[in-house]
Amino acid sequence: MTAPSPLLRDVFGFDAFRPGQEEIVNAVASGENVLAIMPTGGGKSLCFQLPALMRQGVTVVVSPLIALMRDQVRGLKEAGVAAGALTSGNTDEETAEIHDQLARGELKLLYLAPERLASSAAMDMLRRIDVSMIAVDEAHCVSQWGHDFRPDYLRIGDLRAMLDVPLAAFTATADAETQEEIVRKLFAGQPPRSFLRGFDRPNIHLAFTAKDNPRRQILAFAGARKGRSGIVYCSTRAKTESLAQALTQDGHNACAYHGGMEADARRHVETRFAREDGLIVAATVAFGMGVDKPDIRWVAHADLPKSIESYYQEIGRAGRDGAPAETLTLYGPDDIRLRRTQIDESPAPPERREADHGRLNAMLGLAEALGCRRQELLAYFDETSEPCGYCDHCDSPPELYDGTTPVRKALSAILRTEEWFGAGHLIDILLGADTEKIRARGHDRLPTYGVGTELDKRGWQAVFRQMMGRDLIRPDPARHGALKMTEAARPILRGEESIQLRKDVMKASSSARPEAKALVSEEDAPLLASLKAKRRGLAEAQGVPAYVIFPDRTLIDMAEARPSNLDQMARISGVGAKKLDRYGAIFLEVINGRSESAHPARMKAAANGTGGVYDQLCAVQAELARGEGGIDKPLSCSATLLAKVAEVRPRDEVAMERLLGERRAERFGAAFLDVLRAAG
Repeated sequence: MTAPSPLLRDVFGFDAFRPGQEEIVNAVASGENVLAIMPTGGGKSLCFQLPALMRQGVTVVVSPLIALMRDQVRGLKEAGVAAGALTSGNTDEETAEIHDQLARGELKLLYLAPERLASSAAMDMLRRIDVSMIAVDEAHCVSQWGHDFRPDYLRIGDLRAMLDVPLAAFTATADAETQEEIVRKLFAGQPPRSFLRGFDRPNIHLAFTAKDNPRRQILAFAGARKGRSGIVYCSTRAKTESLAQALTQDGHNACAYHGGMEADARRHVETRFAREDGLIVAATVAFGMGVDKPDIRWVAHADLPKSIESYYQEIGRAGRDGAPAETLTLYGPDDIRLRRTQIDESPAPPERREADHGRLNAMLGLAEALGCRRQELLAYFDETSEPCGYCDHCDSPPELYDGTTPVRKALSAILRTEEWFGAGHLIDILLGADTEKIRARGHDRLPTYGVGTELDKRGWQAVFRQMMGRDLIRPDPARHGALKMTEAARPILRGEESIQLRKDVMKASSSARPEAKALVSEEDAPLLASLKAKRRGLAEAQGVPAYVIFPDRTLIDMAEARPSNLDQMARISGVGAKKLDRYGAIFLEVINGRSESAHPARMKAAANGTGGVYDQLCAVQAELARGEGGIDKPLSCSATLLAKVAEVRPRDEVAMERLLGERRAERFGAAFLDVLRAAG
């Protein structure tokens, strides 16, 4: 089995693993059955791609979407890895080439859609080839309760049993129930070695704000980030289309995506999003699973997500390259009513509905958090952290006040009207409004009539929304959404507990956090723009997504480090040997304004970190080309041989002679050994 570190540098261009990756890579490479739950953008793909190169035979990767498979295969080929995908989108020539590579034993990674496992021909093919491991991406698709459920994922367990090879399953979904389903259905109930990695994504800024003209808020947020790729998640298909139209009219490159579109139209949007810089997609949650674009700079939610798991997965699509990314989530009482109704009207059994209410409560708790958002989010996943300094509450701590009295007044109004009315009518009662509805029902004679004039209508709307967010009151579907009190509210009503509310949300909000985080300093911004322009030109010429050339994170590192030669370029994260050879000189010319060419052997030396030693060996060879006295017959080593000396670093005269041969070792051996010893 090959060691991981040289492959990590030479193929993928990384000097070190991300936290948690190395242990998983070693477990997968050694043939253990593995379940790895890692944050979206935490580097899951590397955890099966690198072991595939370390092991003999073919690794079969089951992945849910054609677009995702094609993008990963494209990226692997750019890095010099033999990979292919058998999908319904292949041409006959592409499929034939993959089968030829398999027959020749050349292919290392074979991507398959789960639907292929229903084909007897595909299963026969998998029996014939040398499959050494199965990797399952988005393993939560086995969960029948998830919105990403794919029935054909249930066949993977049979495939594992048929081939009798190790299986590694990966997902970002941390729900304990889903984990149990994965183990039961993919591993036949035999617990694999599990890895639960930290859920913090410190490069993602978290922000929530109450709805106040949501379209204007989304347009303001997008407007401050013009030219950056983003996703706006919406709760309905109609809203995706209206928001996409509004964004387009506001000068953005935007389009809609939802499950009601024709398959070709959806694929067209997926392809555009992968390849175009700065495209915004207004989408339902149908757009997300399989989105592998690393340079999405922001994600906005026009409506409240149904759970923290959903929220976490959706915001996790931003900033997968590790560069700064931003999020904004809008929420309001209509969202809460919609989500409660969806749960109550679900065909799921009662215990499932109650669990879903609990998940929604956690989501509302994050929306109505009084302190650091990241602390609240990580606490849901049983992790602790200090205040993050990178969320809206850390930017500007919310102003709090004792809300016990207004909450008790609101609860009293609900109970005295026998839990038959919504917030609008209850607020009218508290404000002492003179409406026909109040007069007709005699609500102007209630003790709570007119007792809430210390707040205006907007203030009471904020109180009711925060009460819903704390699950003190719920809409009752049996009474057309009328508000009813929960058990959690009784201690407050009886005066046994107090409650703090946020004062800032009682005022009209301005456009939601319009200022955008800069990717680089003002000084480096022009160079970053030039590097992106060069990347875009190369990508368009090859017909591939821009990030396949280099992700944003790599270009940001180039702009900040400003490498002046190939050796320095090789140290930039994401620049592996193949990409250094293909693009190193091109991007150096953008940075330095001049071109640099090098022998392929020198390029390889730069990629593996021995470029400086190679140059010293060349200098010594030039001095001794005609012997120490300068009168002998000319003799030299090839560039490839010098690169080999720099990489292998023979330790003594015997090893050096074995590498150079007797004649060259006699002339250069001692001097070369001096260079190697000095280099350490």
